[in-house]
Parts: sequence; structure tokens; C-alpha cells
Amino acid sequence: MSIAKKVVIAAITAATTLTVVGCAPTPTKEGAGEYVDDAVITTKVKSSIFNEPTLKSTEINVETFKGTVQLSGFVAQPGDITKAGEIARGVKGVKSVKNDIRVK
Repeated sequence: MSIAKKVVIAAITAATTLTVVGCAPTPTKEGAGEYVDDAVITTKVKSSIFNEPTLKSTEINVETFKGTVQLSGFVAQPGDITKAGEIARGVKGVKSVKNDIRVK
């Protein structure tokens, strides 16, 4: 194998390795696939909360990181906090829920 061919193969291998490592998840950063999964989970949780007639969904915020859903915002009654948490836990893909909703 010629030196030029070896250099080209080494360059391609290095570029591929850097690309794969650059997209790899870390404890504080999601990988590309996880980001998409979390976006889908967030959308499903928001939709489920929105479709619950007893909750004012415009005052509940939903964020997802690596399958953990964080709820925040304000509701009128303490029971609404519990209800929102139950709804979020019922969505496929949710690993855990951090419920930081408060009564206003």
C-alpha cells in the first residue's frame, strides 16, 4: 500500500472518529438521538397536560433531559400539582419526573 493511500485512510479514520465522539452523549450533554427523544417526550407530556380539562396548561412548563421530565409553573390548587405529575409519569419514555409546580 502506498504512503499516500495510508495517509488518506488515516485521515478518513480520524475524521470519522472525531465525528462519532463529537455526537456522543455525556452526563451533562445529550447525544443527537437523545435530544430528539426528549423533544418527543416533552411534546407528548405538554399535549397530555393540555388535554386535561382541569389543568391550566399555559401556566405549566415542561422540559426533558435524558428521559427525566421537569415540571414547573403555577397552578390554582394543590391537587393540580399531583395530577400534572401523574400525567407526566404516564407518558411513554418518561424515566422520572421532577415536579417543581407551585400553588399561586
